Amino acid sequence: MLELVVAVALVLLFSAIASGTEAAIFSLPLSKAKTETGRIGKILSAVKDNPTRLISTIVIFSNLSNIVGTFIVAALASKVLSSGTMIWFPWLLTSLIIIFAEIIPKTLGERYSLTIAKFMILPMLVLTWVLSPLVFLLGRFAMLFSSGSRPSTSESEIRMLATMGCEEGVIEHDEAEHLHRIFELKDSFAVDIMTPRTALTWLRGSDKLCDIKAKVALSQHSRIIVFGKDLDEVQGVLLKNKVLELLATDADESLTIDRYVEPVESFAEFTPADLLLEYFKKSRVHLVVVRDEYGGLSGIVTLEDVLEVLTGEIVDETDACVDLQKEARKKGRNHLGLHHAKSRSINQKPERESVMASRDHAAEVPAFVGIGVAENGD
Repeated sequence: MLELVVAVALVLLFSAIASGTEAAIFSLPLSKAKTETGRIGKILSAVKDNPTRLISTIVIFSNLSNIVGTFIVAALASKVLSSGTMIWFPWLLTSLIIIFAEIIPKTLGERYSLTIAKFMILPMLVLTWVLSPLVFLLGRFAMLFSSGSRPSTSESEIRMLATMGCEEGVIEHDEAEHLHRIFELKDSFAVDIMTPRTALTWLRGSDKLCDIKAKVALSQHSRIIVFGKDLDEVQGVLLKNKVLELLATDADESLTIDRYVEPVESFAEFTPADLLLEYFKKSRVHLVVVRDEYGGLSGIVTLEDVLEVLTGEIVDETDACVDLQKEARKKGRNHLGLHHAKSRSINQKPERESVMASRDHAAEVPAFVGIGVAENGD
């Protein structure tokens, strides 16, 4: 009887070790494994990067514990237990394995993954070396179903971790918000953040310095777009500091401003905001032009517009309007509503005239038809 009790205990122990180790190592986040220092940390990182051999080892060890161990327990039970007891003994053994060799070890392994993984990784590597022939064969077989390397994480997972960390108090709310905004930078395009052409402050290149000095001095913008014949012909950008410098040095105010403009680059509407940020950093300019698919001017994007994707709206004491895009849409709706009202007032009079003409024509038609009928009757 003692032999049977010892055999059951060993089956439960080995099976629990296999289950708990499997749960601990494979529930351990890769980030925690890589932040662990020393030899154990390097081994854990290597195992997380390529877990095939360890999976094979744990599978072999678990099945040896369950199948072979259960066979030995059954053989001992048939000698020790009576026929009546043998009816319910398998059910008892199965219940013990489920509770003490599966549920409890895996729960503990998942909860204390780092501690158990650090404790069990070296014994598992030794067991892998002992079972190396079987591990090699199983590894080769598993390669038939593997599709190469896969990313260890994803954008959605990082976003979820930031949200969970904020909810659990691990990181602050503003830190989580900044993390989410970093991903939004690549998903935002020039057309989403630009100041539309209807809200631009602009000058013509043919304007003289004496004519625009008051407008530039009172402008809230430090850079002003300069056009040629129309808004699609962008000549460049005029720096407010340049105008003030010219006025301070008594420059010839009869000269046109097109000679003082700085060149400006053009980008497509669907250029990602992160590429615009890289351009601003490398070129050391703060403004670019956005053009539509036909080459027409859509608007402009500044460095501040890109940074607002990361920080939210940035408003200083000179900003008369917080959101120029919203203001441009509001003006557009008002313009469309006014145009629609004018169209209705214009179309109402011709419509009444058309109705009156139709009535006059209807009154004349019977006489004309009657004459025709009478002539045909003759």
